[in-house]
Amino acid sequence: MALKIRRNRAPKPPQTCDIGTCMQILGGAWTPNVVWLLSGGPRRFGELRRDIPLISAKMLSARLRALEEKGVVARRVVPSSPPSVEYRLTALGEELMPAIQAIAGVGVKLKAQALAAAQAA
Repeated sequence: MALKIRRNRAPKPPQTCDIGTCMQILGGAWTPNVVWLLSGGPRRFGELRRDIPLISAKMLSARLRALEEKGVVARRVVPSSPPSVEYRLTALGEELMPAIQAIAGVGVKLKAQALAAAQAA
């Protein structure tokens, strides 16, 4: 006997999927880390490299460039000797922080759940 197909009760997604648009920004490797670290205020490239020791200079540069193109990060050249560049979140970038914090919260719960399952086994 076949099971009856139930009606989906979730609200319909918008025609242009806004979730996908947001996840295209956050989905890149290291991107949430960069946004998270910039939420504390402006950082120079070298400071971000020290904050994320496992990221290569090439990858960090690519992530910062992509975030700048999407309007999430602003780049400012500081007139000094030698010249220095600071990165900061734009207003749009700051709006991403609650989503990243929520994802991080779920990640903590998932880790705890996996640890409990491993200890029970």
